[in-house]
Amino acid sequence: MLYLVATPIGNLGDITLRALDVLRCVDLIASEDTRKTSILLGHYNIHKPQKSYHAFNEEKVVPKLVDLLLEGQSIAVVSSAGTPGISDPGYSLVQAAIAHGIPVTAIPGPSALVLALTLSGLPGHSFTYKGFPPRKSAARRRFISVDAESPHTLIFYESPHRVRAFLADALAVLGDRQAALANDLTKKFESLQRGRLSELLETFNQEAPRGEYTVLIEGAR
Repeated sequence: MLYLVATPIGNLGDITLRALDVLRCVDLIASEDTRKTSILLGHYNIHKPQKSYHAFNEEKVVPKLVDLLLEGQSIAVVSSAGTPGISDPGYSLVQAAIAHGIPVTAIPGPSALVLALTLSGLPGHSFTYKGFPPRKSAARRRFISVDAESPHTLIFYESPHRVRAFLADALAVLGDRQAALANDLTKKFESLQRGRLSELLETFNQEAPRGEYTVLIEGAR
């Protein structure tokens, strides 16, 4: 069996009892970041072997994991935080497992985009998750413009190094819409700022960006 196990995005207490049971019983844990997973496992006194599985080694590692599954081993996939396959490794291994008739299941749990959406004050009944935008401004603006007329709440992930530039490009492409900016969710310094894009952009004149951001922007009216 292949298990996709959601893990905490900040607070280690957010892991589910079922996730802990699975991590204790599998033969191997395929981890996006073995160091972060080791902290989680150590916190709950779980001792299982890990294999590094991330975006840069997927092509090489997936066949090896499939071979182990076909031999009868059970494997849990965990990302550095949140739900595997959502802007994190998992998709290619799931595809390969399905192609080989290997059972796949998921252990639900934390996801930054869902948590940010519920806290944002923006409509949550219909939304479009876009993941990480391109790094360069011209490509990023084209990426944003695809959904310029969409009525759905738009959700993006962005790094602290590019979030200011992303907000500026979103403002230029979409206009000054209502938005929300989530950071360090479930952690000690959790923050969620609400306001127009211009107001959120202005906040970085007072404080430097830190940590990964979830950016939510209202849909077209």
